[in-house]
Amino acid sequence: MKSVVIQEPEKLVIEERPIPQPLPGEVRLRVESAGICGSDVHIYRGHNPFAKYPRVIGHEFFGRIDAVGEGVESSRIGERVVGDPVVSCGHCYPCSVGKPNVCTSLQVIGVHRDGGFSEYITLPARNAHVVPDSIADREATMIEPFTIAANICSQMNPGPLDVALVYGAGPMGLTTIQALRGVYGVKEIIVADRLDERLAMAKESGADRIINNTDIDLASELSKLGIRPTLIVDAACHVSILPEAIGLASPAARIGIMGFSSEPCMISQQGITSKELTIYSSRLNSNRFPMVIDWMVKGKIAPEKLITHQFDYTHVINAMEIFEKDPKTCCKVLLKF
Repeated sequence: MKSVVIQEPEKLVIEERPIPQPLPGEVRLRVESAGICGSDVHIYRGHNPFAKYPRVIGHEFFGRIDAVGEGVESSRIGERVVGDPVVSCGHCYPCSVGKPNVCTSLQVIGVHRDGGFSEYITLPARNAHVVPDSIADREATMIEPFTIAANICSQMNPGPLDVALVYGAGPMGLTTIQALRGVYGVKEIIVADRLDERLAMAKESGADRIINNTDIDLASELSKLGIRPTLIVDAACHVSILPEAIGLASPAARIGIMGFSSEPCMISQQGITSKELTIYSSRLNSNRFPMVIDWMVKGKIAPEKLITHQFDYTHVINAMEIFEKDPKTCCKVLLKF
């Protein structure tokens, strides 16, 4: 089989590898489509501290089960499935309280173990979620990105009284905007980003108000508009955002952080406690695949809006460079296998 392998930082090859055999409790997928994420580029560039090389990347993948390991029903062969990249032990403290995404022995497919940029992949059977026929293949590949939005939203519990501010109109921000609008029905969504093209995507995904904050002070702009956000989502993850968000937030607001900067930031304890703010952090997803599949079946989100490019996997380097260097026109890039 052909696999996309990062042999070491900055060295990507398409390599011939043996077709893997599923272990007990596993299934094997014939991969049909996979999505490129920023973390894939980070591994390619050598900026992901968790990755070990060589590594087959890719944690957003869709395909059909073509083999099963011992203990898995043979009736699963032929199922259309999407893979959850979170592989957990199931018995440590985080797993026991519903947080397998921070399992003490966590393995992430495409980071700690080989991923979905390959013609075949094996994974635990419980991580292979059936995709209903009503969901097209391209949209099925988008289920994993939306689980990231589902994870932060499930913690923050948005509702119709909320005025939401979303920092960043990249893939994480756009999936979150769609969830806030189509699933949770928040009162108003404001999006701040520094690219007009991305802000246009945010508007199409359900934002009510867009703000290019390249050369303006966001606090002053929101003050002029009389807006005090009750729910703030940091989908841009710059070191300056959390301190600013604490200042902008309404009393009793919730702030959600979807990623991280390696740089430290200074925050005000007084700013948090004086308003009794709640701050949530989110990593990957904690069993959110059934939730997102239900959203798609019911038409509450529109993943097709975020797919801007598609390539054959043999053009993976071109695809990753476009994803990395063309944020004005590129959002989600799919690879066909």
